Amino acid sequence: MDENIKKIIPFAQKYKSHVVWNVIHNILYALFGTIGMVMIFPVLKVLFNNEEKITQLPTYQGFKHIDSYLNDTLFYYVNYFSETYGQNYALLLTVSLVVITFLFKNLFGYLGLQHMTKIKTGVLRDLRAKMFKKIIELPIPYYSEKRKGDVMARMLGDVNEVQNSFFMVLELIVKEPLTIIFALIAMINISWKLTLFVFVFIPISGFIISKIGKSLKSKSTKAQQENGYLISVVEETLSGLKVVKSYNAEKYFSNTFTNSINRLYTLTNSIGKKNNLASPMSEFLGIVVISILLFYGGNLVLVDKSLDGSLFIAYIGLAYNILTPAKAISKASYQVKNGLAAAERVFEVLEFENSITDKETALNLKSFENEIHLKNITFSYEDDPVLKNFSLTIPKGKTVALVGQSGSGKSTIANLLTRFYEVNDGEILIDNHNIKDITMESLRNLTGLVTQDSIMFNGTISDNIKLGLTEATDEDVINALKIANAFEFVEKLPNGIHTNIGDSGNKLSGGQKQRLSIARAVLKNPPIMILDEATSALDTESEKFVQVALENMMQNRTSIVIAHRLSTIQKADKIVVMQSGKIVEQGSHEELIALNGTYTRLVNMQSFE
Repeated sequence: MDENIKKIIPFAQKYKSHVVWNVIHNILYALFGTIGMVMIFPVLKVLFNNEEKITQLPTYQGFKHIDSYLNDTLFYYVNYFSETYGQNYALLLTVSLVVITFLFKNLFGYLGLQHMTKIKTGVLRDLRAKMFKKIIELPIPYYSEKRKGDVMARMLGDVNEVQNSFFMVLELIVKEPLTIIFALIAMINISWKLTLFVFVFIPISGFIISKIGKSLKSKSTKAQQENGYLISVVEETLSGLKVVKSYNAEKYFSNTFTNSINRLYTLTNSIGKKNNLASPMSEFLGIVVISILLFYGGNLVLVDKSLDGSLFIAYIGLAYNILTPAKAISKASYQVKNGLAAAERVFEVLEFENSITDKETALNLKSFENEIHLKNITFSYEDDPVLKNFSLTIPKGKTVALVGQSGSGKSTIANLLTRFYEVNDGEILIDNHNIKDITMESLRNLTGLVTQDSIMFNGTISDNIKLGLTEATDEDVINALKIANAFEFVEKLPNGIHTNIGDSGNKLSGGQKQRLSIARAVLKNPPIMILDEATSALDTESEKFVQVALENMMQNRTSIVIAHRLSTIQKADKIVVMQSGKIVEQGSHEELIALNGTYTRLVNMQSFE
């Protein structure tokens, strides 16, 4: 059994009652399908007026003789109706039995499909839920290597392909094979010589069809990877549409997209060609066998007189009845290969080992009492270290500002403090607890983060601000907005705090979004505040108002301020000047100015600007 099928089984076990009922109904579907074809035989007997004359109701002699018992019982009643009411009543009886048999066949087919639908939609729901849980649990470094569009394609397209293709396995191992098996049993009872041809046909047909679909899985994998790339191009283009338009780069992105859809077009056509060939190929092979059966069986009927003509017609009906499931099996086997390729991509994400997780003994830290200590930290995103043997102590209630040129490692410290990334060497301690020994939930409950990018979600202003404190009231939201100097513009909006701000907050200006980000952190009210270029998107006037608000908010609160504009951190208790991942100077604004070193040079450069 394929490994990916084994991985799907635990998801299906939750719906095992539906699986059992699906199997039962499929067995009955196959059984009544065969009985329906066999029932054509007595109809033909009545039509040609050569039905068996059985005048006594047969006696049941055990399951071994069930076929002759049922046959004799049927012909007893056919004979009875013919003699009592006329042949038209006998014909009505046999035709009615055919109709009832096929009614049961289709009823059980419907019930089987109903249970299959519940299995498929249930597993789809559970897979998507687990997939989404996994993708938001995966560490930030995972997404710096993977395209978001590819992850989206796996969650939406590939999971859907698993649902559509995988559960055809139940059809492959129960419904269609049993239809073939029951038909073959009936055919052997009619003529074992004729049935030998069918036994030859099945393996030959299977061999030819498997040869056609040999490379299907690898091509399906390539097509799904290309589909992920395609979604990535669309997602990136829409996210950066202003840049695309301002640089007249529409043609470049259109070419990128066109190249991708052309590659997908070629792959899909190649897959489709093989998929489309399976059904007609199996049908043609079946018709070849039926033609041989017609020739050989016709001789048995017309020349040898060893086979009844009515039985032979019923036999051909049974033989043709094998073609439909044979086609379904060949088509389903191809689709299962598509499903295997999709499942491989889904489980690649689900089984990705998250390197940043809570220890089993992790402590749920409720409060922050003393200090944060970064002790001999070394960290690199790839090969070159961003921080080198970096040490810093941040006492409770103090504001420490990190300044320096771009690439000096300031924002990296914010990433490490929130445990978005793990340190390579050294340790980060909060009240002498290594943050690796603290649950991530409690660590992030202690910290508030305002990032350089004002990340907003499609929804109301209230929804965006209450992200970290969902039980907050409208009054709490308004107070947070006032502190962040944002209420003045919010109250002028059509629905105030209940105004929808659009996708990524695109109905607001950059400065307005930044103030809402600050309000979100204010409402959460954590003991440790991390401000990563928090005022970078504000105009000069707004910056002054927000700066006062931030200073009020940061009183008696531990704050790590990563700043580009040095004018915003002059009142910090300690300013740490960084260069190439190391501390080159630290002290208050006045102390650093007196040193007349790197900090003074940075201040003079900004003053000149």
